[in-house]
Amino acid sequence: MPSTTVTPPQTSDASGTLSHGLKQRHLSMIALGGVIGAGLFVGSGAGIAAAGPSIVVAYALSGLLVMLVMRMLGEMSAAYPSSGSFSAHAERAIGPWAGFTAGWSFWILLCTAVGLEGIGAAKIVTGWLPGTPEWAWVALFMVVFCATNLAAVKNFGEFEFWFAALKVGAIGLFLVLGVLAIAGVLPGTESPGTSHLTDFLPNGSEGLVIGVLASVFAYGGLETVTIAAAESENPVKGVAVAVRTAMWRIALFYIGSMAVIVTLVPWDSAAVMEKGPYVAALDSLGIPGAGQLMNVVVLVALLSAMNANIYGSSRIAYSLVARGQGPKALGRVSGGVPRIAVLASSVFGFVCVVLSYWRPDDVFSWLLNMIGGVILVVWGFIAVSQLRLRGRLEREAPEKPAVRMWAFPVLTWVAIAGMVGIFGLMAWEPDTRVQLYFTGGMTVVLAGVGYAWQRARAARG
Repeated sequence: MPSTTVTPPQTSDASGTLSHGLKQRHLSMIALGGVIGAGLFVGSGAGIAAAGPSIVVAYALSGLLVMLVMRMLGEMSAAYPSSGSFSAHAERAIGPWAGFTAGWSFWILLCTAVGLEGIGAAKIVTGWLPGTPEWAWVALFMVVFCATNLAAVKNFGEFEFWFAALKVGAIGLFLVLGVLAIAGVLPGTESPGTSHLTDFLPNGSEGLVIGVLASVFAYGGLETVTIAAAESENPVKGVAVAVRTAMWRIALFYIGSMAVIVTLVPWDSAAVMEKGPYVAALDSLGIPGAGQLMNVVVLVALLSAMNANIYGSSRIAYSLVARGQGPKALGRVSGGVPRIAVLASSVFGFVCVVLSYWRPDDVFSWLLNMIGGVILVVWGFIAVSQLRLRGRLEREAPEKPAVRMWAFPVLTWVAIAGMVGIFGLMAWEPDTRVQLYFTGGMTVVLAGVGYAWQRARAARG
């Protein structure tokens, strides 16, 4: 039997406790804007190039899986708010080793993603300012967002509020313009009708598989809202609202925008990969400056993701230490912020400054391979944790969940089967097989360390 240790409250050492500086407007906009990530703007081009118009089906399939995962996570986070989110739930449901593995896996994922996003943002700026060094821009972005997260949590909330507002406004305008163009009522443009959709599955099932994998990884990062909820004024309400609106947000922003893009632009257009799908779609409408404006939005999305990932990784590290699963120094809090955890979580981003100077051509793909499948590992822990905790929650406090998983346990098992299927697709595809090897090796190592730590703690009594 795994341990049933209940996660202690997120209390402090002598230095203080986490603040509750996030207001409901912050949390609502983080939830809304968080679904519009860098993966959607930057990574969707490769999926469209592989899957063609069937990318809409790919995003719909993976979107259904993400909805189930977020519903499960929302149920647990509403019942047990914690800055450790799924890591704390895994410890409670499966055992300390599971919390250790899920938490530190996600910490590595977020820290690496900070570097990826910094490099992606720097590439956009150097495109506008040729001749400026990429590594210098990465360094500048890291200094700004590290400093932001070292200050009060409300600063993180304000940055994310305005970043998210810009992303939501931009993609909303994009969808309106796209629908008007498709309907043939946008002045100065001619409707393409369905001419770009006739070859719906151009590369067969293999192209659809690549599209599904690309779309799964584009959804990563939605979990941050449940981490942020622990520092909000009303954690239970915040999580409940964010999770309940996840379905229409995913349908509108992800699936809707993919449908608009593949209708407006031929799937095999070189511009989809060279400029990015959103810029290519706006350029096709002939609106002066629209494509460059979307490049600004993509830059904001990348910077927003950097900010959110430094925040999320520092809070995951803080929670792990609060549960005795990491160096005590990371748990020290001053001014309501775990500042040492913020610095530790920013270190890899600063390492990427050196890497982007040393290996500018291949550092991006190397980092991507390192973390390729980690999000699926985290989702797996979420599903198994919810499967185990639901029965306990109904026995101990049947009135407690503000969010409940649909059709439990059937849809939980459906989600688990979907994750296993995606791992199988990763093993089948040569391009993603190396990511599976990296992720599998890292997970096994962390699980082994976590289990050894658990046994050592049990032996000490």
